Amino acid sequence: MKKLSEKKILFCSEDIRIQSYTDRSADYYMKSDALESRSGFTLLFLLSNDIHLEAPDCRTSFRFGKNQYILHFLEQESKAELWTENQTVLEYLQIDIDYQYMLHLIQPAPDSESADILERLIKNRFIFLHQQTPPSITVEMHMIIKEIVGYSKKGVLQKLFIEAKVIKLLMLILEQFSEKDSTDIFPGTPETVKKYIDDHYHTHLRTEDIARLIGINQNTIRKEFKSRYHITVSDYIAELRMLKAKKMIIDRKVMIKEIAIECGYEYVQNFTRAFKKKFGISPEKLRNE
Repeated sequence: MKKLSEKKILFCSEDIRIQSYTDRSADYYMKSDALESRSGFTLLFLLSNDIHLEAPDCRTSFRFGKNQYILHFLEQESKAELWTENQTVLEYLQIDIDYQYMLHLIQPAPDSESADILERLIKNRFIFLHQQTPPSITVEMHMIIKEIVGYSKKGVLQKLFIEAKVIKLLMLILEQFSEKDSTDIFPGTPETVKKYIDDHYHTHLRTEDIARLIGINQNTIRKEFKSRYHITVSDYIAELRMLKAKKMIIDRKVMIKEIAIECGYEYVQNFTRAFKKKFGISPEKLRNE
């Protein structure tokens, strides 16, 4: 039977190279792949369960759970091996970033925060978040990965798009490590979910979809979110949509039909019903007051 594995170069320039690998074959007990990295920084997102990594340059090995990542500095080109057992999927996304490009982004000045960040990057302080545990891929990171994999344009547009997304990923990683004192099993999960909802309240949002992106059980998300914010995920989505809608109605700049769509409602009738239930007045009457 043909092995269902695929390695793709998604983007390649002097500064950034991105490749993905997926092996979903069901007829191989062990799946493995040789991981080749440029000198500079390698950002590796592990998208499947129980992945082992043997890294000779570090003289060590790692074992990753699903939806974890590492940011690693290499002084020279290096090879490592990834493998998984028990017929599970082997899937990852690798982003290689040139040292000079990173240097240009950070622009370290003596005795500055940027110089400290660069030193920590070079000393590989972005491998373990806490207690020898690799950091988890957040919802926002998952969305960016999905956008990178799905982007189809080429040329200058692709270059600008990829660079913007890589910079955003680096920002999220630095933010995540700046809060590394957190002792939660899933650091920042409620905050990450809330930010995702704040940015995507106008889309069709479901807790199970967010849970699938993070790789965390939806019941865990519901429990942690309510514990942190004292409101359920679904109630927060509904509350946020209504507050946004009320502001737009009062501003009188957008048609009510457009406001309904912006707030995630396909039908104006459903929006009007929900709005009146929340505020005791219809959108039309509020606008005409």
